[in-house]
Amino acid sequence: MDKVNYEELNNALLIVVDVPNLARVDGIEGLKYKDIMIIDHHPKEDIKASFSWIDEKKSSASQMVTELILNTKLKMNKKVAENLFLGMVSDSERFSLKNTTVETIATLKYLLEYSQIDFTSLYDVLYTRPFSEHKFIAFITNNLVIDENKLGYIKISDEDLKAFNVDLATPSNLINGYNFIEELLVWTFITEDIKNNQYKISIRSRGPIVNTIASKYNGGGHKYAAGARVNTMEEVDKFIKELSDACREYENK
Repeated sequence: MDKVNYEELNNALLIVVDVPNLARVDGIEGLKYKDIMIIDHHPKEDIKASFSWIDEKKSSASQMVTELILNTKLKMNKKVAENLFLGMVSDSERFSLKNTTVETIATLKYLLEYSQIDFTSLYDVLYTRPFSEHKFIAFITNNLVIDENKLGYIKISDEDLKAFNVDLATPSNLINGYNFIEELLVWTFITEDIKNNQYKISIRSRGPIVNTIASKYNGGGHKYAAGARVNTMEEVDKFIKELSDACREYENK
């Protein structure tokens, strides 16, 4: 994230993109803003804004920003187009998730025609990883606990991150890769955030609704993809049990 000198800002407009609640907006501590504008495909939670464009049917916030630019006088340079393409690809897991629609593909078509970017070369940015990260993927796979209700979970310590030379964001960046495991209904990665003395949680689902559970633990998101943050291991264990119960109820139905 770019570093901003907040003392130079007066009556700032805070534009919140792709984040449903203020607790998950990083880097705004000390910012005195006059108003908020929201662009998001997550359901809004606790953010109060004068302008909100929220559409849960969109595959990504990047799709929404692309549509905004292409339908207004806003300009798009090569770098902006490349970032929007990467956002659309990554948030839809290469257009494989349920909220990928014909409109998503149409927006992508217009983006590529408008920008003329070399989009195939951009996949290297998303999917080229150091060998240490591949070892970390193997670590997650080997240590993922799958319970009797088809909940998969792993608790990742700060020592684990250091051992594989990966950062705090890596687990959440990898979680979509477990989408097609037959034995899983819901899977969650719980990562120790030693700097902020809390645990960062990423959740994915192939059936049970998980954002309502995440909202109880300082989080939120989509029905089938959400995140949360808790402060104690007791809260982690309570959260895991609640997810497991949701899996059981879903299976019983």
